[in-house]
Amino acid sequence: MLVNAKCKICRRVGEKLFLKGERCLLPKCAIVRRPYPPGLKRKKRGRPPSEYAKELKEKQKLRNWYNLRETQFKNYVKGVLKKKGRVKDAPGLLIKLLESRLDNVIFRLGFTLSRDKARQLVSHGYFLVNKRALNIPSHQLKKGDVVSLKPQKTEKKIVENFKQLMKKYQTPNWLKLDKAKLEGEVVGAPTLEEAAPPVEMSTIFEFYSK
Repeated sequence: MLVNAKCKICRRVGEKLFLKGERCLLPKCAIVRRPYPPGLKRKKRGRPPSEYAKELKEKQKLRNWYNLRETQFKNYVKGVLKKKGRVKDAPGLLIKLLESRLDNVIFRLGFTLSRDKARQLVSHGYFLVNKRALNIPSHQLKKGDVVSLKPQKTEKKIVENFKQLMKKYQTPNWLKLDKAKLEGEVVGAPTLEEAAPPVEMSTIFEFYSK
């Protein structure tokens, strides 16, 4: 039986990255059942990793955390590195850019339990931004932008799932959610502290600085 590729990612880095949404909270989560790297007879993690291996691991964790391809992620980091001498908080700026992506905002508003699913919904045209159709997951949202469900999609069965997911959901402080209207607004700026990615941010810049 083939093991899901996203589960392999978590097993490879040795911790949960919650890439499969609700499944990651269940006992059948792959990293709970097989807490060792993928591959036959690899139940031991071996010798301590090199500095390069540590940096690579942290980079991969954050890239997969935000469900990005390598080229996309690298462009974000390189863009911040170019501004590093002009900004006080490079890690904070990187997280702000990643958190402000439309697909991530859909995830943070509670429409889905994973960024992967959020990206699919955006690509399939489920949402409006400021009442205009937008299907670009990487679109950067700013304070004052309003995200809403496209009227034509309100009869879809998946909309009932949205409502169920949102019943007890608490958005981050920089977002405001109207659960009745299935509408969200960006009311502030995302921060590194609130996003709390499971990585050492400094190692990511060190990896791409070489």
